[in-house]
Amino acid sequence: MDNDLDRAKGKMKQAAGDLTDDRDLKRDGKVDERAGQAKDLIENVKDKVSNAIDNVKDKLKKN
Repeated sequence: MDNDLDRAKGKMKQAAGDLTDDRDLKRDGKVDERAGQAKDLIENVKDKVSNAIDNVKDKLKKN
């Protein structure tokens, strides 16, 4: 949820930067948007690693 907020905030800053011709605000918006995307990526990797660990544990229990 926080990641969605970061991305939305970033897009709003970028739009405001476009409207006001404020390059700094537009850049800040891009940073916020990328931060949200990075957080999503990290969460996905974390989930995949956790699932892989669980699969290994399950296989070890069967043996």
